[in-house]
Amino acid sequence: MGAILVTGGAGYIGSHTAKLLIKKGYDVVVYDNLEYGHREVLKYLPGAKFVQGDIGDGNLVANTIHDHQIDSVIHFAAYASVPESVADPIKYYQNNIVKTLTLLDALKAKGVKHVLFSSSAATFGETQYVPIDEKHPQFPTNPYGQTKLDGEHILHWYDVAFGIKSISLRYFCAAGADPEGELGEDHTPEAHMIPLTLLTALGRRPDIKIFGTDYPTHDGTGVRDYIHVNDLGEAHILGLEALKNGADTTAYNLGNGKGYSVREVIETGRKVTGVNFTATEAPRRPGDPAELVASSAKIEKELGWKPKYGDLPTIMRTAYEWFEKHPNGFAGE
Repeated sequence: MGAILVTGGAGYIGSHTAKLLIKKGYDVVVYDNLEYGHREVLKYLPGAKFVQGDIGDGNLVANTIHDHQIDSVIHFAAYASVPESVADPIKYYQNNIVKTLTLLDALKAKGVKHVLFSSSAATFGETQYVPIDEKHPQFPTNPYGQTKLDGEHILHWYDVAFGIKSISLRYFCAAGADPEGELGEDHTPEAHMIPLTLLTALGRRPDIKIFGTDYPTHDGTGVRDYIHVNDLGEAHILGLEALKNGADTTAYNLGNGKGYSVREVIETGRKVTGVNFTATEAPRRPGDPAELVASSAKIEKELGWKPKYGDLPTIMRTAYEWFEKHPNGFAGE
């Protein structure tokens, strides 16, 4: 059995997935340029090899595959901020498309045939019905979602032309932290709802912003399907094992099947932390859909995936415990 290359493996979802892979006995190579990843996570990934590099460096990717006998790749190394992608689409096309093509060409050259692709619910755009299944039309409303959809299309044609099989996982809002308290979410700048809410409760931010109160939802604020980061990691491993057992190229949606509004996240944060922090209303952000809630029926049926941390208070509690233990994030270690 060859090793698994985890691009972006020093980042949030990548590091949690790498830890789960190691627990299951896989040899793991973390490949990360540390632009957003953290070298400190490596101490929680015993036995993992680390290569500092960019996926746009085709020679380094090819040498890494050769040197570590890589047979499969889980690809997390993407930019993932919707507002930033609207403001700077060139950055997103350069990294999420051009560099991904460089990565795939290195895989093709070295005979790697299995790719797990971290896609996104942002490929769907505005919700036409809920919950969103895999047949839902895909019309992204921002460059980030467009680059993820383009990545799925590229992988389809790499299968047709070169026999590289892939599974794309479209997930909604990754949240929570390692239940063992070792790994967590540490972004600079932070743009995700749950960590921003909890950091406000901890007094590290003056308030939490509610971007948009006039959406066509039950309370006027955006609705999202939050999924625990470890549940995401388990889904990536199930997908990887399916590919190794001969599965065809496909895509799955991942979520808990229940949406929570921004106001509901804030209220849950107040209950979990016991702090009545300030929330401030602000205008909508460009590119944000009103509602994203997933149907995971396909992956549950075909791969047996079931979320273990399915309720919002549990998800937020794991994140809060990590933030309490790591007041300066990984930089404090």
